[in-house]
Amino acid sequence: MTETTKTHVILLACGSFNPITKGHIQMFERARDYLHKTGRFIVIGGIVSPVHDSYGKTGLVSSRHRLTMCQLAVQSSDWIRVDPWECYQDTWQTTCSVLEHHRDLMKRVTGCILSNVNTPSITPVIGQPQNKSSQNIYQNNNNVSSKPTAAKILGKVGESLSRICCVRPPMERFTFVDENANLGTVMRYEEIELRILLLCGSDLLESFCIPGLWNEADMEVIVGEFGIVVVPRDGADPERIMNHSSILRKYKNNILVVKDDSNHPMSVVSSTKSRLALQHGDGHVVDYLCQPVIDYILKSQLYINASG
Repeated sequence: MTETTKTHVILLACGSFNPITKGHIQMFERARDYLHKTGRFIVIGGIVSPVHDSYGKTGLVSSRHRLTMCQLAVQSSDWIRVDPWECYQDTWQTTCSVLEHHRDLMKRVTGCILSNVNTPSITPVIGQPQNKSSQNIYQNNNNVSSKPTAAKILGKVGESLSRICCVRPPMERFTFVDENANLGTVMRYEEIELRILLLCGSDLLESFCIPGLWNEADMEVIVGEFGIVVVPRDGADPERIMNHSSILRKYKNNILVVKDDSNHPMSVVSSTKSRLALQHGDGHVVDYLCQPVIDYILKSQLYINASG
């Protein structure tokens, strides 16, 4: 498959990230490597979206701290970003709402009609230039064809991602959406398919099987329209999990299970174990958390007491 015929993917991970661990970042890396190896996908970005404070989980520290820790954890990555949208809403948002927000935002930023797993886009162009005299965004002074290449597309999407993510807008007002809102009306793109996939561990997948925990309509949208990339952890068998849910069975083809030769212990994903290590002064905390995050936790005196 050529670069433009492969599905271009943005991986979105939702969660408490209380705190974010090395394992969370490695989930992104493993998922990207696996999707690339299939030959069907190009991962062009990753988004970490911490949950709102009103989620109500015991010991959940302020989103101000969790956002900072997430930004410290991804500061050396050239493709994973932190998005504060969830944290800055008036109340807790469902995973489905977060996915839909990013789909709408990417549509406005890139000019692409984002496809879902059931109805791939045929013409990923949103709007034509409303002012014909406007200069094409890719035009140069040499009168060379200004048709965007795949590389230019990915560059523009990456630039847009960097602008809307890893940004900490003022608490009182969100501004990053409006800065990019008009891009879609002045760009044309080659025919590419762009999709946002939910990235999760098998524990989240297993939670879909708990009666009453998830809204079934939301599950239909999450799995049926967006799709999921699952990184197995703690010996869980995603195939077995999927067989316990009628919705997961129905959309089984939309669930991509990461299969690789890595013997990486996914237990290091555990924020719970990280907090316990901090409370007990266990030096093994360095196995769970990157040093900048540890330094921030100690400086801010987070998780040190059992009360959180």
